[in-house]
Amino acid sequence: MNKQLERVSFAGALVTLGIVYGDIGTSPLYVMNALIGDAGKMGNISPNYVIGSISLIFWTLMIITTLKYVVIAMQADNKREGGIFALYALVRKNSKWLIWPALIGGAAILADGTLTPAVTVTSAIEGLKKQHLGPVVFSNSQHNVLIITTVVLLVLFMIQRFGTGVIGKSFGPVMILWFGFLAVFGIVNLINYPMILKAISPYYAIRILFSPVNKVGIFILGSIFLATTGAEALYSDMGHVGKQNIYVTWPLVYSTLFLNYLGQGAWIIRHAGDTAYRNLSNLNPFYEMLPGTWRLVGILLATLAAIIASQALITGSYTLVDEAIGLKFLPRMVIRHPSNIKNQIYIATVNWMLCIITISVVWFFGSSQKMEAAYGLAITITMLMTTVLLHEFLKKHLAKGTALIIALFFGFIELIFLISSLVKFIHGGYVTLTIMLGILYIMWLWYFGNKRRDHYEKESEYVSLLDYRDQLSKLSADNTVPLFTTNLVYMTKIKGDYQIKRSTMYSILDRQPKRAKVYWFVTVNETNAPYESNYTVDLLETHNVVNVQFYLGFRKSQSVSVYLHQVVNHLVEQGILEPQIPTYSTERQRKVGDFKFVIIKEQPADLIVNDKLSSLDRRLIGGRIYLQKITASPISWYGLEFSNVIEESSPLFITQDQDQYLIQKKIYHREGSMKSWTRFSIIP
Repeated sequence: MNKQLERVSFAGALVTLGIVYGDIGTSPLYVMNALIGDAGKMGNISPNYVIGSISLIFWTLMIITTLKYVVIAMQADNKREGGIFALYALVRKNSKWLIWPALIGGAAILADGTLTPAVTVTSAIEGLKKQHLGPVVFSNSQHNVLIITTVVLLVLFMIQRFGTGVIGKSFGPVMILWFGFLAVFGIVNLINYPMILKAISPYYAIRILFSPVNKVGIFILGSIFLATTGAEALYSDMGHVGKQNIYVTWPLVYSTLFLNYLGQGAWIIRHAGDTAYRNLSNLNPFYEMLPGTWRLVGILLATLAAIIASQALITGSYTLVDEAIGLKFLPRMVIRHPSNIKNQIYIATVNWMLCIITISVVWFFGSSQKMEAAYGLAITITMLMTTVLLHEFLKKHLAKGTALIIALFFGFIELIFLISSLVKFIHGGYVTLTIMLGILYIMWLWYFGNKRRDHYEKESEYVSLLDYRDQLSKLSADNTVPLFTTNLVYMTKIKGDYQIKRSTMYSILDRQPKRAKVYWFVTVNETNAPYESNYTVDLLETHNVVNVQFYLGFRKSQSVSVYLHQVVNHLVEQGILEPQIPTYSTERQRKVGDFKFVIIKEQPADLIVNDKLSSLDRRLIGGRIYLQKITASPISWYGLEFSNVIEESSPLFITQDQDQYLIQKKIYHREGSMKSWTRFSIIP
């Protein structure tokens, strides 16, 4: 993270406003509209209903967003990174069952996020109905709204591959204008009905839940919850802007949101009985309370804010998927860095799947009101799962009784929100829950497929690399065998006791003896620290058989070829390896020879004939291998697109019996001739 953002500053606060609050900041576009829908129509609305509803909004933002996420959850940072996966990485050693809240919560937030761009952009564009823009007059047609919304979303998804650094610089100023606009017109309207300020008292929040003026009872909380759906994103974005900047900006954002809700509430109370409004159930008080030409200004700012909210959701999805890949929850996908901004990534697979789903949601529901009816159901599940993981974190820092009380307090409130949101299932919530279950199924296949594959691997499939040192050294010096390459690199896993898959040694010695000057066996280990990047090198008491262990954080890109070139250069400079000066080269004073990377791919054919496997294990392992085939190849994942790579097939033996990268280096020589620590940069 940029060090400038770690401390409070105007620049840091500006970036925070542009990145963190897009989702929660656009909630005034649709929350009060949803509450009108709960009442049936404007004519059914009483002052007590409005004051109670806004009181519920105020205290929901206070308890869930402020107390749980800003005050408590942001203390659970993993090397300054936040979010449900970063939280899981902190506590996963506590118990194996914690994998389930992590998987369920991650799937839910990804699924519910597909509605965020749809509902925010549609809500903003709907304000254009019947508006005059110079000679252009917008019709009242919802079909036109859907077309414009689709075009906006398509453009937004199409520009992702180019990076959003330039656009991102304007996000902060736009959001300052947006929040200022919310506050000003909230105040302008609430001064016409100052009694609305009674909503600050929690008495009215509790009373409305049991009042006869509330036709839907506890289910009103399903609409109230829409006001705080961006809280989880706030926690996830902590690593991008720094918690101190969130601490400073959240009170400002909270105040402007509440002022606007008060203004909308005052307008509703004053106009609920008007002939033009009393029979309407679908109108947006945010736009209706804006006078004259200010409505066009509001539409423009709302559209920009909705685009910013959608942008934050899209980039947040990239980050979430990237973390899930690092934690082995999802299969590998090609990750690109479209700009020099360290935290900015682009995952094409995620981008276009999100695009298809979001636009499909827009056309399936047809209006923001119908989307609101389905919005927020899955995110309540994420919040509950975060509370479970947060309890595990708090147990290590507070008394167990205190940690339990805190978890039960938030868990009880969120459970009520979940129950109240269940009515959304029949109104479209089944769409997001279906998407959530689909994502969860993929996570289940990948994670537990890996676990079951590892469980069934026979010990006989592994051999000790130490037992083959002499053969490898002898083969390297055997001039009767043609030189295959200078550096032969196997992307494989070496366990702590030097156990390596037999298929790797078979590839070198039996299939066709591959003579190389140096044999490299490279293992990539994902770690809990988000941006850790270090490695160890063990020469196994030889001068040409090298065991390299990379330790990369779950948010760290894997550029194995770049890292390995650094290792070779360093070993040559230290005299551990002989110089590999090529006879012919375009580079002057080059000391490193050519490389060939070998990747051994598993073939699942024996899953079909192996009758010792249970049907569940066969599905898990087979599904995991299938997912590997249709997602990023090891070549793309390890950053070897421009390297000389050989792919070999091996059967899967299974039996029931069993910007710039900083690299911190730690090199071991078993004879003790060299131990050193250095730090330097490499450009990928």
